[in-house]
Amino acid sequence: MTIGDILKQLKKYASPKTLAAQEHFGIAGENRLGISAPQMRTIAKKAGTNHPLALQLWKTKIHEARQIAAMVADPAKIDEKLMEQWLRDFNSWDLVDGCCSSLFRKTPYAYQKALEWTSREKEYEKRAGFTMIAQLAIHDKKASDKMMEQFFKPIIRESSDHRNFVRKANNWALRQIGKRNERLCKKAIVVAKKIQSKNDTASKWIATDALRELEKYLRAGKIKNVGRK
Repeated sequence: MTIGDILKQLKKYASPKTLAAQEHFGIAGENRLGISAPQMRTIAKKAGTNHPLALQLWKTKIHEARQIAAMVADPAKIDEKLMEQWLRDFNSWDLVDGCCSSLFRKTPYAYQKALEWTSREKEYEKRAGFTMIAQLAIHDKKASDKMMEQFFKPIIRESSDHRNFVRKANNWALRQIGKRNERLCKKAIVVAKKIQSKNDTASKWIATDALRELEKYLRAGKIKNVGRK
């Protein structure tokens, strides 16, 4: 598929109803057409892995085109410079999550950037750091517990950030680490209690929600056995 083919498909699928639904779920940013995730995945599947096409799609500045760009880009051809360029363009939580899930977590720089980005000031850039942590915890089945435990420090450090898309990603990262195995679950519960003791509104929300889920999983024996010591 060419960029012209994809833009025609995007125009075909564009829907005011979907656009309104995006706004309802807090999906922001300019140049949105109102296209569902399954429709974008269908287009990306037809295009296949095509790095030059991904770069062209990103330059259109169309929200859904950038989502598809992350789906068709080649992780092996992504360098730090491009990651930082795309990071600066993030203007909605779904673009953050889609890009981190489809592309950035698959690069050799994933762990490095996850740690770096949690210290960023801009909301979507910082969210990207915690989203990366959550995605790595979910998908990197071979990662050691030690690799996951390094993320506890930024999770604790940044828990007081009250911004909605940051605190939700912080909470998501903590829960996903804890759900990898029983050992990490117990450590994540300890971390959640440390966060809770900070006693600010954001920290209390993050900790209370994480503790509710992790303690329930632990009691029910639902914790997976992923990773290694």
